[in-house]
Amino acid sequence: MQGIRVLEVASWTFVPMAGGVLADWGADVLKIEHPETGDPQRGLISSGLIPSGVANFAIEVPNRGKRSVAIDLTTDDGHQALLDLAATSDVFLTSILPEARAKLRIDLDAIRAVNPDIVYVRGSANGQKGPEAGRGGYDASTFWARGGAADICTPASVEYPVPPPGGAFGDVLGGLTIAGGISAALLHRERTGEALVVDCSLLAMGAWATSFSLAAAAAFGLDRMPMGVREQNANPLVNTYKTGDGRFLSLVMMQSDRFWPELVTTVGRPELIDDPRFVDAAARAENKAACYTVLDEIFASRPLAEWRVVLADTEGVWAAVQTPGEVLVDPQIVANGQVRDVVGADGSQFRLLAPPLTFDETPPDLGRGPDLGEHTDEVLTELGYDTDKLIDLKIKGAIL
Repeated sequence: MQGIRVLEVASWTFVPMAGGVLADWGADVLKIEHPETGDPQRGLISSGLIPSGVANFAIEVPNRGKRSVAIDLTTDDGHQALLDLAATSDVFLTSILPEARAKLRIDLDAIRAVNPDIVYVRGSANGQKGPEAGRGGYDASTFWARGGAADICTPASVEYPVPPPGGAFGDVLGGLTIAGGISAALLHRERTGEALVVDCSLLAMGAWATSFSLAAAAAFGLDRMPMGVREQNANPLVNTYKTGDGRFLSLVMMQSDRFWPELVTTVGRPELIDDPRFVDAAARAENKAACYTVLDEIFASRPLAEWRVVLADTEGVWAAVQTPGEVLVDPQIVANGQVRDVVGADGSQFRLLAPPLTFDETPPDLGRGPDLGEHTDEVLTELGYDTDKLIDLKIKGAIL
């Protein structure tokens, strides 16, 4: 993406995450922020949601590698500065809702008036059409709850829906998707000369993430996906088991007749190979209750650390259910360069995750997130604004 300029007028995580990924890939991403308030996520430390002394990961994750330009878009001078930047950009990326975009004069027609070749990208909660196109949303509500995942993941025995697995779960997936859409649009422009409008919504992402279940529900005429008891699964080699120290192992050995002999031999129970109750997949399905009882006892007999060693060379697929701390030091994650150490503006060091895509087997270098307005003078000077003009705009409050 080197040589591509992205003009981002967006906040929070969903859409800015797309800009962060593009910055990882080499694009020059200009993050436009209000001179006084900036991106609302900058206030999470001052509000106490993120303790002081800890890197503001809510800003760093979606805004790494960008340049921050502080412009008050409600002023005529600030609006003109934005248009000057748009005229030099390849992509306009925004999360602003339709009514506010029109009020700020940054809708499609306004931006295309100064740059007909710009790829115009909108990330929204509910899409650009329909009765709720003008409403906002967040990943926990729109992606997770409305998109179906909360219902699909919640067992019938649980009183309330299961919450999403951590903050910004749908946002970071959506941001990566938007970045891919921008890449495709830029390729289309290069080959045809046509600049496209790209749209992505949290609701569409939520439905897409659950599309396998939604397709199954449609095929079987179901309103809800059944949440069966784990012991009712006909293949006991596709399930989760508790270890002796209260941790969990996930087995996904779809071809159970292929993997059963090796597994029971590896865990020290070779006599189970010829046990008539478990001699083949049909027998194990018929006697699944007994099979689960045996496997539960086996895996409960050792702690997770020991099972990691015992199962290390097993051909069948298995994985430990890992904690976030374990994922950060997972040898495969580390070997592939996905966890990166980044130095903040204050010299502190923290860790960020690189995108899950690499090019030529090389993970990208990650830059830190910018301070509010850190690059305003630098970027506008590149446009040809001289010192006198910058000072005048600062006095007027149009820029920081």
